[in-house]
Amino acid sequence: MQTHKKRAGGLYSRTNPSKMSLSDKDKRLVKALWAKAAPKAEVIGHDALYRMLSVYPQTKTYFSHWPDMSSGSAPVKNHGKKIMGGLAEAVAKIDDLIGGLLTLSELHAFQMRVDPSNYKILTHCILVVLAVYFPEDLSPEVHLAFEKFLANVALAMSDKYR
Repeated sequence: MQTHKKRAGGLYSRTNPSKMSLSDKDKRLVKALWAKAAPKAEVIGHDALYRMLSVYPQTKTYFSHWPDMSSGSAPVKNHGKKIMGGLAEAVAKIDDLIGGLLTLSELHAFQMRVDPSNYKILTHCILVVLAVYFPEDLSPEVHLAFEKFLANVALAMSDKYR
């Protein structure tokens, strides 16, 4: 039996913390932060991806075909841009993340065979980079809302693994 506690902004599942609903306020906060982050999306994507590859070297296995994984390299920049494009799509489809990210989920599950645990690693790196670029905007309330959003993105990306 799953137990839930009511928290400000939605339900929090104790047995599955990644299953957190986004309240209307959470969605507004996510969209507001995204509006500020979107103009810097390419650099945020690059920094988050490079951070993931550096801090979690096991994630490099998915990119072993790249000739250069260093900071500023074309492959890291290009893929960081793709990641943030996917995140922009998630923000636009925030009310239906599983449906909105279906194509990306299928691609990563069936063709790329990405371990779903890597989504949590990457979303954590994205949140860290957002904190670096937007320290004044990432209040505890905004941080929680964006963290819940990213957890739901990771869950949606993992949907086709079940």
